[in-house]
Amino acid sequence: MNERKTYISILAKGPDKFVYAGLPWGPRPALVPSMKPTKTRLHRSELAVPGSNVRMLEKAPGLGADVVMLDLEDAVAPDDKEQARLNIIDALRELEWTACSVSVRINGLDTHWCYRDVVDVVEQAGQTVDAIVIPKVSGAGDVHLVATLLSQIEDAMGFEHKVGIAVLIETAIGMVNVDEIATACPERMEAMIFGVADYAASIQSHTASIGGVDPNYSVLTDPNGAVREGPGSARTGAIAFPDRERHWGDQWHYPLSRIAVTCRAHGLRPIDGPFGDFTDREGYLAAARRSAVLGYEGKWAIHPSQIELANEVFTPAPRLVERTRRIIDAMRDAAAEGKGAVSLDGRLIDAASIRMAENLLAKLEQIEARELQTGGPASQPSRLPRYAVSSASSPHRPRTPESTGAPEPAPGAVA
Repeated sequence: MNERKTYISILAKGPDKFVYAGLPWGPRPALVPSMKPTKTRLHRSELAVPGSNVRMLEKAPGLGADVVMLDLEDAVAPDDKEQARLNIIDALRELEWTACSVSVRINGLDTHWCYRDVVDVVEQAGQTVDAIVIPKVSGAGDVHLVATLLSQIEDAMGFEHKVGIAVLIETAIGMVNVDEIATACPERMEAMIFGVADYAASIQSHTASIGGVDPNYSVLTDPNGAVREGPGSARTGAIAFPDRERHWGDQWHYPLSRIAVTCRAHGLRPIDGPFGDFTDREGYLAAARRSAVLGYEGKWAIHPSQIELANEVFTPAPRLVERTRRIIDAMRDAAAEGKGAVSLDGRLIDAASIRMAENLLAKLEQIEARELQTGGPASQPSRLPRYAVSSASSPHRPRTPESTGAPEPAPGAVA
């Protein structure tokens, strides 16, 4: 069998775009199945704000969340639904939202509030809404229903921008149909969110932990020194055993992984849902880091104290930024020498390393753009490496500044 020499070359598309020259250029499903590019919107933190609380609505825009989710569903009591809708419309029209993206979680499609949530909010304030969040999505039809309403409203109102859609996967049937949901209405679909509380209820899980782990989801090590009386017999316990070790598991690993893989396959952002105990800083950080390792872009915050934690976890660490810079430099040198892979710090780096580096640099550009816009740290001269990595940040509309105080806890804003 003749082997083709595979090497990395620098293309005219930019100094940091590397490809294997041994493969044909362009998508070839039979050789290199390609994934859709993820729709870019900085989404490290998503603050859930009940529409029934005017004080919290007024303070939410300036709290530092990448996305503010104005909630009409679980965080609002049935008797307050109508007023909450009016409150959200007023907030969207009157407050300053340039420092964040804005989404609105409507009521479920099985309620009589749903259609009016979409029609009233989008007709009266749709130019400020970046995305509609659909709860308890069970199949592609749920997405198409909301997408059709949005198209009709946008045409009737003459809107220039298209409102996106994010979906909550929080039922057993939604998890079963997660792939068909992801491919519904690709021109609008942006993100999938894991709604852990309702998912736990849907599968009848014996847990009261919202987003955390449960000590009952664990295993014990085998008793050391145990003996068997014969093949297949039970352990006798005839001798004294040392204490057995308990190893906790993560009962949410499967749904988190399932959503992450589906999102990345279809160009959507995977977002982790709420962590219920907003007094448990370390618990939130652990849950967020777990999600980040699985490929998630961000996590919900049900209290302002969780915003900083989410932004910290989902912002690339300085050590990763520095290593990325070194990977880019090493691969540029390798490309100039006609090499396909090189060693850095005793580890192999190749084109896969470049793809990971490009993802990280694109995220850094999004963060820098947001901080420049809001007068954050990036308004000073940047110390981050500058490379030709393209990324698009979310559109924002100029308005007038408002209050930036801290709102009250939002324990009802869970999914």
